[in-house]
Amino acid sequence: MSPIPQEAEPGKSLKRITWQSQNCLACVWFSPNDPLNADILERGMCVHTKLKPFELVVSGRDWCNLFTEIRQKQIDLLQEKAMNQG
Repeated sequence: MSPIPQEAEPGKSLKRITWQSQNCLACVWFSPNDPLNADILERGMCVHTKLKPFELVVSGRDWCNLFTEIRQKQIDLLQEKAMNQG
């Protein structure tokens, strides 16, 4: 009988999960349906120039390799615009 191989420590064998901090909700390319109440379950369009032709609808918890972090000032401007429209 051959010995049972030892498993690596879980923290060392798993790949880093980035969607928790680099998801669509925190991305400049995410255009939520409701900018005032957006959360990770909010749906919206991805407006990245490479993906816009596909009219891709994503949720705030989705992620991809085109992630670009949105600045708080940009969030404030989006919310202010939404308040003025409503």
